Amino acid sequence: MADASQPELVLASASVSRARLLTNAGLDFTKIPAAIDEDEVKHALRGAMAPPSDTAVALAELKASRISRNYPAAFVIGADQILDCNGIWFDKPPDMDHARAHLLSLKGKSHQLSNAVCVAKGGTILWHHVNQASLTMRPFDDAFLEKYLAEAGDAILSSVGAYHLEGLGAHLFSRVEGDFFSILGLPLLPLLDFLRNHKIGLTI
Repeated sequence: MADASQPELVLASASVSRARLLTNAGLDFTKIPAAIDEDEVKHALRGAMAPPSDTAVALAELKASRISRNYPAAFVIGADQILDCNGIWFDKPPDMDHARAHLLSLKGKSHQLSNAVCVAKGGTILWHHVNQASLTMRPFDDAFLEKYLAEAGDAILSSVGAYHLEGLGAHLFSRVEGDFFSILGLPLLPLLDFLRNHKIGLTI
């Protein structure tokens, strides 16, 4: 980056997982979370019968465009993820009791993750990508669930579905179909392809 006050690449997210993915991929970026009312947006789009994938794209683009207006010279990454299980959308659990309830609701079922990422500049969306993953939770017993919650701890509250697939959350599943990076919260490979083609933020 030429100047800390004028970053070339910005991640419009407070997500630790997304920032870690970009850092591990060797990207030079600044993290500036976008302050939007995600619940209000989801409620409005659900009322309009929008599918989860369209909602994920809309939220990703809203985050990126909002931050990019404040940093017009920067390329701003927005991302979002919607978990849908039989028509019910799940948010990040606010506490461990909700995490337990979410996992009991998902136990023994397949759910879908719609994953969206976009890049904006000067308030204009330049590119976006969306994909879907399908994950099936095994029918674990109550003893396992309590041990998982105790071992995983409050960190799972930062994740929709109350799991981190790259950690102890892997023990919850019997089948996973889809891009691993997208499940972690960011369709990384198509994003890297876009950034390489535009020579943005790469250190290699």
